[in-house]
Amino acid sequence: MATPSLTALPVRRLTLRDLTACADLSEDRGWPREEHKWGFLLTAGKGYGIDDPQGGLVCACVVTEYGPQDRPDLAAIGMVLVAERHARRGIGRHLMRHIVSTMGTTPLTLHATPNGRPLYEELGFKVTGRAEMLRGHFTSGGLEAKVVTRAATAEDLPAIVRLDEEVFGADRTHIVTRLPAFADRLCVAEENGRIIGYAGAWPNMETHVVGPLIARDTETAKALITSLAAHTDRPLRTDIDVRHEELLAWAKERGLGSIAFNSVMTYGIPELPGNWTRRFAPVTVAAG
Repeated sequence: MATPSLTALPVRRLTLRDLTACADLSEDRGWPREEHKWGFLLTAGKGYGIDDPQGGLVCACVVTEYGPQDRPDLAAIGMVLVAERHARRGIGRHLMRHIVSTMGTTPLTLHATPNGRPLYEELGFKVTGRAEMLRGHFTSGGLEAKVVTRAATAEDLPAIVRLDEEVFGADRTHIVTRLPAFADRLCVAEENGRIIGYAGAWPNMETHVVGPLIARDTETAKALITSLAAHTDRPLRTDIDVRHEELLAWAKERGLGSIAFNSVMTYGIPELPGNWTRRFAPVTVAAG
């Protein structure tokens, strides 16, 4: 059970002023500090946490909402962390119950590690899918991509937003329009002047994370990854829906190794909206 003094403390909204405390919390649990990602999530989403009377944060998480502001179609929960000194006292459960209650009837989703899954199942979340995390230095193999790709421009943003909503199943304008500043590279795939896919590569510690990855088909997804890899010397990291078996096999043949599996879980809906056949990887698992 959580100590009475901690459960009596209020859960408050976090802001960019809390970025260092959030990064400290990540480091405390053995995660990378990921300040670039924390900054993105705290501005595109809503952070929640409990202050430690001794300094820092007892726990934190971020909720990213999609769809109409007054009635979101979906909300993703991520970066659920409890300080090591307060672990295994029910603090994470306390924070998650607060989030579920705060979100009311809004459908929820999250990516759960094997350690976190039992808590989420206890709260009513159901496993509806899996994602495989890959990491490594990508080698193209010298083959020319069958799909035309290029760097995205400002003029492409309206078309990217439309494509993203069609595939994701909810409006992510506030995410997509932040990508040019968040990602080191954003590229599109096109056919006859029409955008058929897009992807970003953003810096996360020593890697470049490929995400989001939205594409008409597997060949388009391959071309986008190849294009992004050609512009970085860092290892790539990405989280691919396990149903995309061909893309996973292809990526592994080109140097990306399997690191971990996460369970994709939902609350209030039987499965995620949108078209999974064209949704290959999230911008980050923390944002769904």
